[in-house]
Amino acid sequence: MRRLFLFLCLGWMAMPATGQDYTFDVPQVVLNDVPFAVTLRSDDVVLDAANAPAYTARLGGQAYAMAFERDDDGHRRLIAKDLTTTASGPVEVELVQNGVVIARAATRSMPGWLSILPPLLAIIMALLFKRVIPALFLGVWVGAWMAVGLTGAGRGLLDAFQVYVQNTLVSAEHIAIILFSFMIGGMIGIISKNGGMQGIVNRIAGWASTAQKGQLATWMLGLVIFFDDYSNTLVVGNTMRAVTDRLKVSREKLAYIVDSTAAPVTSLFLVTTWIGFEVGIIRDSVAKIEGYNEAAYSIFLNSIPYSFYPWLAIFFVGAVAFSGRDYGPMRRAERRARATGAVLGPDARVDEAAAEGKELKPKTEKPQRALNAVIPIIVLVGGVIIGLLSTGEGASLRDIMGTADSYAALMWASLASVVVAAALTLGQRILTLGEVVEAWYAGLKMMLFAMIILILAWALSDVTGVLHTADYLVSILGEALTPGLVPFLIFVLSAATAFATGSSWSTIGILMPLVVPLTWAVLQANAVADPSHYYLIYSAVSCVLAGSVWGDHCSPISDTTILSSMASGCDHIDHVRTQLPYAVTVGFVAIVLGTVPTGFGFPWWISMLLGVAVLGLFLRFYGKKSEEVVVV
Repeated sequence: MRRLFLFLCLGWMAMPATGQDYTFDVPQVVLNDVPFAVTLRSDDVVLDAANAPAYTARLGGQAYAMAFERDDDGHRRLIAKDLTTTASGPVEVELVQNGVVIARAATRSMPGWLSILPPLLAIIMALLFKRVIPALFLGVWVGAWMAVGLTGAGRGLLDAFQVYVQNTLVSAEHIAIILFSFMIGGMIGIISKNGGMQGIVNRIAGWASTAQKGQLATWMLGLVIFFDDYSNTLVVGNTMRAVTDRLKVSREKLAYIVDSTAAPVTSLFLVTTWIGFEVGIIRDSVAKIEGYNEAAYSIFLNSIPYSFYPWLAIFFVGAVAFSGRDYGPMRRAERRARATGAVLGPDARVDEAAAEGKELKPKTEKPQRALNAVIPIIVLVGGVIIGLLSTGEGASLRDIMGTADSYAALMWASLASVVVAAALTLGQRILTLGEVVEAWYAGLKMMLFAMIILILAWALSDVTGVLHTADYLVSILGEALTPGLVPFLIFVLSAATAFATGSSWSTIGILMPLVVPLTWAVLQANAVADPSHYYLIYSAVSCVLAGSVWGDHCSPISDTTILSSMASGCDHIDHVRTQLPYAVTVGFVAIVLGTVPTGFGFPWWISMLLGVAVLGLFLRFYGKKSEEVVVV
């Protein structure tokens, strides 16, 4: 009877046991045979290494020692790690002080394979029914349902919205991305309505007279905006859409070029918002290792040559654009666009403002000056760089960029670009103040649908965190490692995690602290923990990043994939289905010719050259050209 009561009462939040001066925290849900941790926090009791031995956590009759540490906010706590249980159902963890039980906390254990159901269900539903919002919400609901128990379907439905969706909007970082995206959309609205965007189109059209040149121009613009993947996606997609539409390039192809250039470029360049985040994670991971003292930025720099998927993805996008050859669903989309001029599929579902821009067409009687778009875009790009430099600290440029507040920089730059675009428009009397506001709002509305999807994708990522999806993937893929296969397994694990959660950054944040110590432990276990084998650490670090980018490119719930679809005015599921064969092709070559052989000491530069050659030959003999359209 007591066990039934516990099962029915397990709540929608973690079940901490509180006393007068402490809190004993356990996870809301744990997985069978997957280690978890419990913590003791206190505002009054002094928690330090001296009194840690007095406390233990007890589960199923087994005691687990508690150790002192500080959390990410610097607060003191005692933590017991590697607790495990094999039984499913209600579980009770006891807090013991000097042999006396002083608190109990309840959780619930379930089979690990259940933790992958919510993201898997969302992915399958999105692909089958081509409706990403219901699919994402269904995944969040099922995950919330699993978190509260089998009898909690109703509570899970309410928590899906009130807990998980709401919590995504509590995050300052998430709000910054939403506001930045809205302001970018508003800026695009103004420079579209004032004729600036059409001015760029007119200039580019002078050179980009064919679909091939239009695709190459899009690819090159993607290489130029290297500092942030969100900026890259939004600016390139919105800027080039009118050009590629005119040249009868499918929206699916535009979304592919935008998506498969943005994250790879940002992940490889020496100074970007991604790198600051990654170097910080590497630094924290290396700090836990005894005997390995290489600087975090040095590790990152040495890992760049082993990032085969990002490098080969950039090459393949350029090769596809230059050759005009396609295959699979993309080939059919391109043939449709060339033959009929229909850049969207017959069943495409996109926002009308994003797809057709009816509210943003410039006045024909007003001048269409490219500078009215170029200047705000330069302000946006330059503003981000200046913001990063002004918010960072350190003696070198690398240190400054690594500590910069990228979210503040993005928000400042986006606001500045809107102000400049409005000032240019009003100063030349192209639009009235009311028309500028209407154009800004029309551009903002272009991003609304994307933001809804993005919020749900974040909520699903939170659900997978509660259900320990990544921990389960680590547990089933991290056994029986040999040094040469470590990078390959890390790549697969990162790709699977990013695919299931839809987030590269969360994958990096979750796995990097596990991967670096794990790789070092494998090297020590095989008596090869010496500088001649440090390439395995570099490759392992690169595989976390490369695998997460590949998983993002394949996943319909990825935030960057969603933004690429919306910025390009493409049906989201059509984008995923047409990009997937290309991402799989490049990923397969990256693994077989890059990650695996270099794990056993094969020179990275030979692997890179082989990968380029194989991809080029594959495209030459398997891809087919669509009929070229010349616009004069």
